[in-house]
Amino acid sequence: MTDIVPFTGRTLCPVESELGEGPSYDPATDTAWWFDITARKLHELHVSSSTKRVHDLPFMGSVIATIDPSRQLIASDQGLFVRETESGKLEHFATIEDKPGNRSNDGRVHQSGALWIGTMGYNAEKDAGAIYHVAGSVVTRLFSSITIPNGICFSPDGATAYFTDTTVNDLMRVAVDPRTGLPVGAPEVLSQHKGEPGGIDGAVCDADGLIWNARWGAATIDVYRPDGMRVRRYAVPATQATCPAFIGAAADRLLVTSAWQGMDERARAADPEAGRTFELGIAVRGRFEPAFRL
Repeated sequence: MTDIVPFTGRTLCPVESELGEGPSYDPATDTAWWFDITARKLHELHVSSSTKRVHDLPFMGSVIATIDPSRQLIASDQGLFVRETESGKLEHFATIEDKPGNRSNDGRVHQSGALWIGTMGYNAEKDAGAIYHVAGSVVTRLFSSITIPNGICFSPDGATAYFTDTTVNDLMRVAVDPRTGLPVGAPEVLSQHKGEPGGIDGAVCDADGLIWNARWGAATIDVYRPDGMRVRRYAVPATQATCPAFIGAAADRLLVTSAWQGMDERARAADPEAGRTFELGIAVRGRFEPAFRL
């Protein structure tokens, strides 16, 4: 078992989100974005100045990506929307799937500019979700019968995609076409975690190909090599860590969101920082997210 490195970071945002998720960073404006999915909030943090804004949403958003300096893409339970960054104006762009009982969950933009986005039931109904590939407005289902899609990220060369169903808790990999982000092979198990505490949640891949994964229920960020070997574990001061994102002018810092969803009063009292957003406090070799290509 890999030893856990103690937390040496800081709280970036003390707001306790019920389900903090989907962090992203725009280096052009030094701004981090993330959601409280269940509260229908979009959080905006100018990292250097710590200036904070919170935007109400008419839906449950879970993934945000830059399109260009004036527009963003948001994935939600009502489909994909283009958001004007300055005004917040929303325009429906595409439907992900026609299942009213589902919402979007984890997702990430591939180097080709295509989005991988997972869906799941509002109450995590078994096998209700799927993972989709979105190229422009063309939506293609990739994998079906998924309960909680998570861990979506891509190798630096764009030739490998990683993902998981958190209820199964196997980290999967699949070869993809670097030009399109579409699979060119069958998924295979990269790393198994049956019987271990916690579940594989959001993930991001750094410039060296290491996979940084938030471990829901274990209060850690786990680091895996491309061969599936877990090489490091970093403590997070909230049990339900949800997703990391590289931040800073050199993408050399790591932001981590968390959640208090499902906790009763006693559990929240024992986990007082649950739902806050943190900086891990270590130097990383990250990379910036690609823009979504309309």
